[in-house]
Amino acid sequence: MAIEEIKMPQLGESVTEGTISKWLIAVGDKVNKYDPIAEVMTDKVNAEVPSSFTGVIKELIAKEDETLAIGEVICTVEVEGGETSSTTKSITDEENYQNVSITNDKSTIENKTDAPNKARYSPAVLRLAQENDIDLTLVDGTGAGGRITRKDLQTIIANGSIPVKQDHKQEIVNKEDSRMLAEQEAVNKTSPAASHTVTPGDIEIPVSGVRKAIAANMVRSKHEAPHAWMMMEVDVTNLVEYRHSIKNEFKKKEGFNLTFFAFFVKAIAQALKEFPEINSMWAGDKIIQKKDINISIAVATEDSLYVPVIKAADEKTIKGIAREITELANKVRNGKLTSSEMQGGTFTVNNTGSFGSVQSMGIINYPQAAIVQVESIVKRPVVINGMIAVRDMVNLCMSLDHRVLDGLICGRFLARVKEILEQTSKETTSIY
Repeated sequence: MAIEEIKMPQLGESVTEGTISKWLIAVGDKVNKYDPIAEVMTDKVNAEVPSSFTGVIKELIAKEDETLAIGEVICTVEVEGGETSSTTKSITDEENYQNVSITNDKSTIENKTDAPNKARYSPAVLRLAQENDIDLTLVDGTGAGGRITRKDLQTIIANGSIPVKQDHKQEIVNKEDSRMLAEQEAVNKTSPAASHTVTPGDIEIPVSGVRKAIAANMVRSKHEAPHAWMMMEVDVTNLVEYRHSIKNEFKKKEGFNLTFFAFFVKAIAQALKEFPEINSMWAGDKIIQKKDINISIAVATEDSLYVPVIKAADEKTIKGIAREITELANKVRNGKLTSSEMQGGTFTVNNTGSFGSVQSMGIINYPQAAIVQVESIVKRPVVINGMIAVRDMVNLCMSLDHRVLDGLICGRFLARVKEILEQTSKETTSIY
């Protein structure tokens, strides 16, 4: 019998890791090729992982709620065939993990005996450690065999208790006031997790895999992208009158609603075509300006948030966009959204106005460079030609990654969106 490894599959464009939310099998179970063996959650999709072999489950290497990089081994299967040699196994380990040398003192040797996988780091863990100057030899892992997981580092970063090398710590002391450093370290020792006490009457709600994936992506975005914000006020009185005049006929003819949001998505897609710099992503030593204009839209359920994508939004009519918004939203709420429908987004538009918001600061949908929040349309008195008039007004709130974009280009972009929307009317705009 041979032992084969099943690895974390690639679950979408730009997805680098996945979380095992639930095992569907146990050690000793017989599985057929393509049978689902686990539910996996990423920041983009919830999917089932199929077995790559027919055989008997030998070992579950990953734990539930453990996050692993794409390509890491999640379990092993015993299949018919020749023996798997220890040499083959060690080569597989080299492909999936990067071994890091550890100082050969007594305490370290004891740690390696108790936690044989502590010095086996995934690419995601190494990346986070390098970006945050974390000394991995000082981190206690919660993964299998003491292995340090990405979630371990995210917890440390969120708590502010980052262990750094002594030479770097000395450099900080030389640069910063020692009293302030001591106070900060004292605060760091009291982590938020440790201070959360449960008293009678409190309700503890387990964090779902979807919620954890959302949290991880939001933390990554806020941690890596320096956010800046701006807002622009838009007079959409003519747009409102136009939509009201045709919405009933449109619904009767097409079978779905003509929403205000479709007009906003179309206007933003058109402006992105004119300002391609906004349709970009940060890639370390370069900025990638995306050719396709694929608009991600945020769709919320009771406890989760999904971001399906309208592909080639600049090439679609208002009617076409309205149809896609309806279809994608229905798929989210019915649990039928596929991973491919959440891939490839280049810019996000969030309809925060749907629940009454008038001003908000969105977190950028990593790795995109910006997000626009479309707020509620409200009637307000404004001054026009020296006279006060009641107009339909809306705020467009934009969050931007300041590594990629600056205020000047974003201001011009928003001004163009404003111009398109304010010129929308029955006489100038076709929905077909």
